[in-house]
Amino acid sequence: MRNAWHPKDVKYYDTARLREEFLIQSLFVEGEIKMVYSHVDRIIVGGACPVQPMPLVAGEEIRAAYFLERRELGIINIGAPGTVTVDGEDFVLETNDGLYVGMGKQEIVFKSRDEAQPAKFYFNSAPAHATFPTVKIGIDMLEATKLGALTESNARTIYKYIHPMGVKSCQLVMGMTILEPGSVWNTMPTHTHARRMEVYLYFNMPKDALVLHNMGEPSETRHIVMRNEEAVISPSWSIHAGCGTRNYTFIWGMVGENQTFSDMDPVNMEAIL
Repeated sequence: MRNAWHPKDVKYYDTARLREEFLIQSLFVEGEIKMVYSHVDRIIVGGACPVQPMPLVAGEEIRAAYFLERRELGIINIGAPGTVTVDGEDFVLETNDGLYVGMGKQEIVFKSRDEAQPAKFYFNSAPAHATFPTVKIGIDMLEATKLGALTESNARTIYKYIHPMGVKSCQLVMGMTILEPGSVWNTMPTHTHARRMEVYLYFNMPKDALVLHNMGEPSETRHIVMRNEEAVISPSWSIHAGCGTRNYTFIWGMVGENQTFSDMDPVNMEAIL
């Protein structure tokens, strides 16, 4: 469980406290489902790495009869191929394939195709007040949007998995950004969006690589050192950008007041301190 934070307090956090509050580690432990519940917009961030079929169970934290009684779910597989079974229907997810599961589905089971090479199902879940269809999202179905340039070290490709113009949801938005070799910056020039919080999962990084994830108010920035397959919570008042020691991939998930991808408050580069 993670509580919410006031920006006036966060600027006094030291490195250990920043990591304790915002960093999410050890999401992909073989044979386990790991979850973090944040009080910021009630998002749940999780990872499932099955070596045998594993059901997604509602814990005491949400006090529901089943996990999606009042929630929706977005899943992206970043590991080897696997299957998500939703109320008896199997959805095969190859690497980088996604799945949206609407509110009201009662049985979610994660399975790997080869238990010696398990899938890694990363998921975000948000409270929901309406039901939308369950949809498999193959990465080959998605439009690849090119942004940035190598001259600015941020040439990248964005794939939108769950959003109003594609696979629809109640409030969850998810996507993936892949940086090209030679590019290290993401989401720069940076911004905030006071109407939505966001979570980043950084991956496809070798053991000795890292990303400096920048956060905080524009005039009070901080950074958190991120390793492979670690996630970070970004409250709505915070910038969110990163710079790596090499190129990498990250999944972004947003929950909040609206789903408008372009609803951002740009930050002038001269204002960042």
